[in-house]
Amino acid sequence: MRHTAIVAVFDGHCVICHTTRRIVQALDWFNRVEFLDLHDQQQVRARFPQIDRADAMGEIHVIADQNTYRGYRGTRRMMRAVPLGLPLWAVMRLPVIGDWVGPALYRFIARRRYAINRLFGVDLRDGDCAENGCKLPTREARR
Repeated sequence: MRHTAIVAVFDGHCVICHTTRRIVQALDWFNRVEFLDLHDQQQVRARFPQIDRADAMGEIHVIADQNTYRGYRGTRRMMRAVPLGLPLWAVMRLPVIGDWVGPALYRFIARRRYAINRLFGVDLRDGDCAENGCKLPTREARR
């Protein structure tokens, strides 16, 4: 089991969260970010007892620099850690985006993520997501 300097506790039942995980992992050449599914409560409690499950269900929690960054700030902190994420991190720090637009958009999507899953025909709570990523069902399977 590897323990990295940055750990992202994310909702493993969320297509958007898994997509974010895959993007960050693709940009993370040095494997600086570790992802931990908040539904693995035994592991989360053992490593991060300070994280409240209800809070973590509402937004990603990124533990780095002995701090916990939540939601938009957590996503932004992950981007700062990965080599190809630095340009996106810089955009996410712009005053209008970082102070208002980004956090508001993050909250909007986070609150509706399961509805968005269903919009794409995927409900991870029913096992539609494999260990290596989420696959949208084919059109035939949706019928």
